[in-house]
Amino acid sequence: MPRFERITVNPAQMGGVPCIRGLRIPVATIVGLVAERVREEEILADYPDLVPEDIDEALAYAAEAVRERELPLQAG
Repeated sequence: MPRFERITVNPAQMGGVPCIRGLRIPVATIVGLVAERVREEEILADYPDLVPEDIDEALAYAAEAVRERELPLQAG
């Protein structure tokens, strides 16, 4: 399992969801913005506490999380 240095989980903050560096910015928020094709520059402008490496690690964390469990998919 990779070690994620920029992802924190604190049960007393944001309901314990994975966040970026102890900030109140959930990994899911950043991954969702990337999925919506929001440009990195826009994300960084909207969240000035972030740096590009935070976005990269959020994506890597999400990829690892998906590898760890099955998600229901509709047969196509």
